[in-house]
Amino acid sequence: MRRGIAATALVASLALAATACGGSDSGDEADGPVTITWWDTSNATNEAPTYQALVKQFEAANKDIKVKYVNVPFDQAQNKFDTAAGSKGAPDVLRSEVGWTPAFAKKGFFAPLDGTEALKDQATFQPSLIEQAKYEGKTYGVPFTTDTLALVYNKALFEKAGVEAPKTWDDLKKAAATIKGKTGVDGYWGSTQAYYAQSFLYGEGTDTVDADAKKITVTSPEAKKAYGTWQGLFSGKGLHKADTTADAYAHIQEAFVSGKVASIVQGPWEITNFYKGSAFKDKNNLGIATVPAGSAGKAGAPTGGHNLSVYAGSDEAHQKASMKFVNFMTSAKAQETIALKNSTLPTREDAYTDKVKADPGIAGYQGVLSSAQPRPALPEYSSLWGPLDDELIKIAGGKESLDKGLGNAETAIAKLVPDFSK
Repeated sequence: MRRGIAATALVASLALAATACGGSDSGDEADGPVTITWWDTSNATNEAPTYQALVKQFEAANKDIKVKYVNVPFDQAQNKFDTAAGSKGAPDVLRSEVGWTPAFAKKGFFAPLDGTEALKDQATFQPSLIEQAKYEGKTYGVPFTTDTLALVYNKALFEKAGVEAPKTWDDLKKAAATIKGKTGVDGYWGSTQAYYAQSFLYGEGTDTVDADAKKITVTSPEAKKAYGTWQGLFSGKGLHKADTTADAYAHIQEAFVSGKVASIVQGPWEITNFYKGSAFKDKNNLGIATVPAGSAGKAGAPTGGHNLSVYAGSDEAHQKASMKFVNFMTSAKAQETIALKNSTLPTREDAYTDKVKADPGIAGYQGVLSSAQPRPALPEYSSLWGPLDDELIKIAGGKESLDKGLGNAETAIAKLVPDFSK
C-alpha cells in the first residue's frame, strides 16, 4: 500500500470514528436540539444528494433534531458498523442492507421497531419486505428501498432479430443465437457472481441452504442442475464468455448500455446508469422482463434492498429522534421523491404514483417484483454467497469442475453454519 493511500485511509477512519457518536456521546447541549448520526450507504454520486436534500427538509420541519449525515461506502459499511456497535460508538441510524438486518439484530445492535413511530405506517409497506426485516418475530428495520433482479434487454436489438423476451433459460439460448446471427451482437452476457446465479437455483426449486431443515443444499441434484444451466450460458452462439477479471461488473454494464450485448441480468440500482448509455437515450428502449424460469417451471429472483434501522445502544432521546427521522424518510412523500430522483423502487404501494410509474425503468421493475423471493431470516444467509463467489468464478473460467467447485463451497459454507447438516 502506498503511503498516500494509507494516510487517506487513516484520515477516513478517524473521520468515521468521530461521526459515529450515537447515544449520549452526540455532543448535544442540554437545552439544544438532539443530534443524531445517520450512516447512509448509498452511491455517493447518484443517490446521496437526494438523501442529503431530504435531511434538510426533515431538519426544517423538526427544529429540535439535527441529523449528522455520513456517507459510508457500501462495501465497507457492514464491517465498520459491526466494529462501531461492538464498542458502543455506532451511528443512531443505519441504512442496512436487508441481509445485514437479522445478523445485527441477533447481536443486539438494532432496536425492535414494532409499535414505534418508525413503523407506524407498517400496513402500507409490501408485506414480504416487512417479513424480511424481522428476526425471531420482531421487526428491526423499516423498508427503505427494494430491488430484485430482472432480465434487462435492448428492445431494438430484440425486434431486429425478431425475438421476444425469453420465458426460460433454454429460450434465452435460442434467442441469443438468433440475435447474434441477425445483428452481429451477442445476445446475452452472464455474471459469475453468486448473487446473480441465485435465480438459477430458484428456477430449480432450491437454494443454497434449507433454513427450516437446517441443511446445506448447494450440492443437491437440483442445485447442480441449476449451476449447470448457469455454466452453460457462457459458451455457444451469441453467448458471451465468462469475464473473470476484477472489473467484470463494469465490463458487462458498459457493453449493455452501449448496445454491444442485447441482454443481461441486472437490478434497478442501475436504472440511472442505463439511461446514460447510448443504447438507451430513448428510455423506452429498455426492456425489463422476469428472469427466465428453470426446468421446474419457476422464475424467481432474490429480493434485495435496504432498511433503515435504529441503534439499540443509543439513549432514549436519540432513539426517539431516530424513530421520527426513519418515519419521515420512509414516508410516501419521501419515497416518491427518492424514486423520482434516484430511479429506485419504493417499498410502499402508495409511493407508486403516476409520476413515479412514468419512469419506464421503475414501472418495469415493479412489474417483476412478484417473482422476487425474500431471503430466509437466517443471520448468516448473505455470507453464504462469499464461498460461492470464490468457486463460481473458477468454474466459469474453466479452472475447476462444477462438482469440485460446489464441493469446496459446501465445505466453506459448513463452517459458516456449523449446526447445518450436509
